[in-house]
Amino acid sequence: MINTSIVFDHRGRTKAGCEGPIEFRFTHARKPYYINTGIKVLGRQLRDGHIINRADADILQERLEAVVSRYEQAVNECIKRNRPINVAEIRRMAFNIECPTEASTAMLDWLTKQVPKLNISAGTQRRYDVLLRRLEQFDKLKSWDDLTVENLYEFDAWLHQITKTQSNGDKQAKDEPQKIGDSAVYNYHRTLKSLLNRAVKMNIIASNPYERLKGEFSRGVKESVEYLTEEEIAAVESLHPMKGTQVAMARDLFVFQLYTGLSYSDAQAFDIAEYKNVNGRWINTGERIKTGVPYVSQLLPQAVEVLERYNWQVPQINNMQYNASLKDIQKALGIRTRLHSHLARHTFATRMLAMGVKIENVSRMLGHSNITMTQRYAKVLAESVHEDFDMIEKKLTQNK
Repeated sequence: MINTSIVFDHRGRTKAGCEGPIEFRFTHARKPYYINTGIKVLGRQLRDGHIINRADADILQERLEAVVSRYEQAVNECIKRNRPINVAEIRRMAFNIECPTEASTAMLDWLTKQVPKLNISAGTQRRYDVLLRRLEQFDKLKSWDDLTVENLYEFDAWLHQITKTQSNGDKQAKDEPQKIGDSAVYNYHRTLKSLLNRAVKMNIIASNPYERLKGEFSRGVKESVEYLTEEEIAAVESLHPMKGTQVAMARDLFVFQLYTGLSYSDAQAFDIAEYKNVNGRWINTGERIKTGVPYVSQLLPQAVEVLERYNWQVPQINNMQYNASLKDIQKALGIRTRLHSHLARHTFATRMLAMGVKIENVSRMLGHSNITMTQRYAKVLAESVHEDFDMIEKKLTQNK
């Protein structure tokens, strides 16, 4: 038996005082389905399936009844013909919309066609392209009917089994396969969720299955945070490669990050025009390129020194060349910690905390969206303190 009704915003996402969607609801095999009618009203303007207290109430009511009538006819037709009963099929039959559920790769085809229409950067485009390749490899998310919570769990488990090739830095050692981390898997889910939200807005699907999985797939927190010691920082600063070489540019960019805490992308987009000189101090409040979160920046003398060397600009070098040059610098200096583009930001954070800067201020300097992200740096320092206490305890014990 199939029951039908008219409801207002069943997910309850409409803000108070704003108009929300009127939806056609039908229940089949005890499972409810919702289809947006395309009509929006205030919650109080829908009573028992009728639109009231609006100047255009009669017009909207007539439209609503016409839409609902088509949906009800489609439901009855599905029962009569013993056709699949789901949102996509009902919509196709009601309005002659081409439903992709009949083709095994229709969902992937639709997602692929949407990516070029997004206003995204080249870097973000690559992330979407990688996701699409993963979906091609995974055999349980091909059609819209495959979009179930169970299959998303399967997709998550499958992603966690993917391996990557990462060199351990030893020329004679072979590359060892490693599984991709929680952060990489999280980004796959986030990207797919974004595309499915687009499908919901375009009425391709009734709802995004990720909405029922809030908090299930997390980015994960990397407990161990690498950072340079004061001796290692001094070693990097003492290095003076030949001016104009790629290594020299990489060294200077790394030092600039060490004293600003800016990420690679934010550093590459640096513009001195955005800073104000207040009593000899260069100050700026900007937004992170990656997240849009505000941050507060002040140029320390070491960062200014780098800028003066490049006519108040930051050395421009692509991320791959940057990391390759940092690897050469690491080997030349004999530093054990692997130098990479994000290490300077980690080092900046731990140094600020070690020097007594309040964690709330460090969070603002880094442009973290919440202080929890900054607390992992404090945890690293706490562990270092505990190690020193252990060392002192051993020495005291030995002297007894």
